[in-house]
Amino acid sequence: MVALSVGRYPLSATTITRFLLHPLHLAPALSATDQQIIFELRLPRIIAAAVIGAALAISGTAFQAIFHNPLVSPDLLGVSNGAAAGAALAIILGAHTAGIQFSAFIGGLLAVTAAITIQRLLHTRGSLTLVLAGIIISGFMQAIIGLLKYVADPDQQLPSITYWQLGSLEKVTLTNLGLNLPTLLLAGIVLYALRWRLNLLSLNPLEATTLGANLRLEQGIVILCATILTASAVCLSGTIGWIGLVIPHAARLVSGQNNAKSLPLAAIFGAIFLLLLDSLARTVSAGEIPLGILTGLIGTPLFVWLLLKKRVTLS
Repeated sequence: MVALSVGRYPLSATTITRFLLHPLHLAPALSATDQQIIFELRLPRIIAAAVIGAALAISGTAFQAIFHNPLVSPDLLGVSNGAAAGAALAIILGAHTAGIQFSAFIGGLLAVTAAITIQRLLHTRGSLTLVLAGIIISGFMQAIIGLLKYVADPDQQLPSITYWQLGSLEKVTLTNLGLNLPTLLLAGIVLYALRWRLNLLSLNPLEATTLGANLRLEQGIVILCATILTASAVCLSGTIGWIGLVIPHAARLVSGQNNAKSLPLAAIFGAIFLLLLDSLARTVSAGEIPLGILTGLIGTPLFVWLLLKKRVTLS
């Protein structure tokens, strides 16, 4: 209700109550202006914030489990930079919002595919090699983004690329949200079904194999689903950092190291966290503050506090 009411055009508690009670025929209909604000502006953003926050938190939890590293984030394999490169290319080519989002999604998937291809060309299966391949691809995508910024029109295209990289839900609509929602739900459901296996995959390879884990298959499914979640989220909102890194730690602080409990809890925390930040972004100034800035400003001290609270070591 708070997220529905706040913004540059505030809605009263009475209006929100009428919105909730009207479908039950317990209150009169809203005015045309209020309906437009709720259904075309506020409601898509609220749903998107909850879904994207949950998706990034789930993928971060999954990646931290299978790579045995609490400092891993969803953009580990280059998916965020790949999506940013795809979006930048679409902006330069003059694509509309749907085209930019589709190009970002494909760019994120191509980046991860390239990282996995490098790992296989090296004939190794270790997670460290995949991480290094992801770093290589991420750096390459950053170079492509820099090149695209260099050739972009400085008056129209360059500001659009920069703003997209900072992250925002301003252009989310029910239509493009509906196009991405099935993919997000499917990948999220698969990871939720595998939440018990994440405990097994978080062990060292010898122990996991001894206990019956098919490492190549199960890790592949987890990486694929986590990548799809991240790419789908990033293509809707742009680059939003820290959620996939910080929220899994907050969930484990409550639930312990059991991934079967921390995964759904991370989804809830991530949804609430991004929903609060988006509400803040719409209210603290006349112009909307990009979400990437807020997540950095709030996520950094929060992550430091979590590390101190848990006494996480880097050894």
